[in-house]
Amino acid sequence: MKKKKIVVALGHKALGTTLPEQMTAVKGAAKAVADLVEEGCQVAVCHSNAPQVGMIHTALNEFGKVHQDYTFAPMSVCSAMSQGYIGYDLQNAIREELLSRGIVKTVSTIITQVVVDPYDDAFAEPIKVIGRYMTAEEAAAEEEKGNFVVEEEGKGFRRIVAAPKPKEIVEIEAVRTLLEADQVVIACGGGGIPVLRQRGRLKGASAVIEKDYASGKMAELLDADMLMILTGQEKMSINYGTDREKQLDVVSPEEVEEYAAAGQFPRASILPKMAAGASFVSGREGRVAVIAELTKAKEALHEKAGTIIR
Repeated sequence: MKKKKIVVALGHKALGTTLPEQMTAVKGAAKAVADLVEEGCQVAVCHSNAPQVGMIHTALNEFGKVHQDYTFAPMSVCSAMSQGYIGYDLQNAIREELLSRGIVKTVSTIITQVVVDPYDDAFAEPIKVIGRYMTAEEAAAEEEKGNFVVEEEGKGFRRIVAAPKPKEIVEIEAVRTLLEADQVVIACGGGGIPVLRQRGRLKGASAVIEKDYASGKMAELLDADMLMILTGQEKMSINYGTDREKQLDVVSPEEVEEYAAAGQFPRASILPKMAAGASFVSGREGRVAVIAELTKAKEALHEKAGTIIR
């Protein structure tokens, strides 16, 4: 019997923020992934990295300030480092959880590059905040280097970077090979390392990629049966925060498009989840996307929890 192929996207709740928080949080994420494996699924995992990549970026840049022989770290390098250390904790947690259930299975992390379009409109409208708060003088210095900054009233300035859409996944064949060998694969961590194709080589881009869009692209390229986005909310809603709020149980890609056009989904949080799910489902008949709370992975697999897109 053919196994169901699932791409799971893990949000901030599944990883925590600090190193100690992460080591605890990944145990909960591991249980969710193990539940799917125990149900007989092939599983590829994508994860967020927003707090972690910001911490790495800040730490390396602060280090560079006091050590003149060291250069500041580009975003692509920070993304690669976050993939490595999050993957390390996550793969060990999943492996241990599987072993505790009597399941012997290799869990592998792939440092993954994702190609973006240099002409993506996102480069002109950066929205992702990273790093520490800066003074006005530090912010001016960042702008002189060509970077974007934004002021948060009463707190200071922070750098913002673009969030372009993923176009292709460089290491997708490696992911496919491991998945078909029935291994659990962790890939496109943090949305992947954003890179540009330039005359046959790959060059890191000063950007981050939404992990929801990256997981949707990975699910599409792997021809997965289900895209499962695990988050901190039980269901997605429209008219959020009003007396007309309504949770979404089952929606079509066309309904998602209508709600998005009406501004129902916040651009930096909910929209990527809904849009990625709708795009994936539209690619082939029989595909399903589900957005559910982290602890409800098994129920979501059977479409008994979360917001279902089909």
